[in-house]
Amino acid sequence: MHSLPGGAPAALEAVLMVADAPVPADRLAAALDLPLDEVKDLLHELAAEYRGELGGRSRGFELRQNADGWRVYSSVAHADAVGRFVLDGQSAKLSQAALETLAVIAYRQPVTRGQVSAVRGVNVDGVVRTLLTRGLIAEIGQDPTTGAVLFGTTGYFLERMGFSSLDELPPLAPHLPDLDALDQFAADD
Repeated sequence: MHSLPGGAPAALEAVLMVADAPVPADRLAAALDLPLDEVKDLLHELAAEYRGELGGRSRGFELRQNADGWRVYSSVAHADAVGRFVLDGQSAKLSQAALETLAVIAYRQPVTRGQVSAVRGVNVDGVVRTLLTRGLIAEIGQDPTTGAVLFGTTGYFLERMGFSSLDELPPLAPHLPDLDALDQFAADD
């Protein structure tokens, strides 16, 4: 660890612990009044320390960087325990229909409502509204051919899943039909 004036590693940890969203390194540097390069080095050192790579023990949490910045997350190794704790008695869970719709959007984005309906075999209008309201998906454009709204997942979705990019989604695509096959069945939105 750096021996930076004022206990910079502890100050950095304190800021990261109260952050409710990923924080860019430049914002952390401004908050700590330290050069950006030093803060980046410190972030990488803390991340390695938490993983147990610097001679210490691994922790139940990790410091990870994603597209929006740095944040402390619970360790993937303890996902089952954390999941049981977080979901125990929670009434705000997504319905099976919402989970299925979200999966189709995540794997096939950008995708229209009609294409999602074709995969699921049911109307998804209400479920799409729920996912939009929860910030898990967003309108990301229009289909150039049909003019239908295209949907995709958000940074919040990635954050909730603990991913830094969609490339981390488990391989599922071989189990879904191609978009070309869906277009012949989907009604234009």
